[in-house]
Amino acid sequence: MPTSVEYDALWLSLKVATTATVFSLPLAMLAAWLLARTSFWGRTALDAVVHAPLVLPPVVVGYLLLIGLGTRGSLGLWLDQTFGIRLVFTTGGAVVAAAVMSFPLMVRAIRLSLEAVDSGLEWAARTLGATRLDVFFSVTLPLMLPGIVSGCIVAFASSLGEFGATITFASNIEGETRTLPLAIYTAIQTPDGDRMALRLVMLSLTLAVGALALAEVADRRVRRMLGRP
Repeated sequence: MPTSVEYDALWLSLKVATTATVFSLPLAMLAAWLLARTSFWGRTALDAVVHAPLVLPPVVVGYLLLIGLGTRGSLGLWLDQTFGIRLVFTTGGAVVAAAVMSFPLMVRAIRLSLEAVDSGLEWAARTLGATRLDVFFSVTLPLMLPGIVSGCIVAFASSLGEFGATITFASNIEGETRTLPLAIYTAIQTPDGDRMALRLVMLSLTLAVGALALAEVADRRVRRMLGRP
């Protein structure tokens, strides 16, 4: 039977993944819009920065977060002294690490969906007197909804499995930052922890596969609602 430690790791993983996804969504939509619909100096650099976590080792991302948001980092020190916010070695730090690592996946899904929106429909709405804001909420947003839903679910699944950046930036603290991947790592390093590790692996696998299946089902239903193939 699962122990309280395993339940704590599961609950913490769900909490971290959900929070990371919710807070990433507005920024991901903004980044996707800038990359898909605008042209400005530095656009290539922004694209590279947004997608850097996909190609950088997670430990490197965690180390960069530690340098910037740690108690000795300029931004981390400012947050601590000004607002009393301390991210390193906390649940908040685990959320930041998961959000950074899953952010490119969400941006890419939303961007592809946004690029697939027929601009002729948007111009037609403008010619009928709709403002840019009206066009966005009544035409663009509904048409890009499949990408938003898929991006959120894939980012959520990615956050559930995040390990390298989390252990580097937030450490491995039971009840605070020990998510499922870190709990599996701890169980493997513990004598007679094989059974616990196997249970956690099966639980993590079930959550990941379930999230991906949910993304596919949600995408099909949203497309059906919008009358799209």
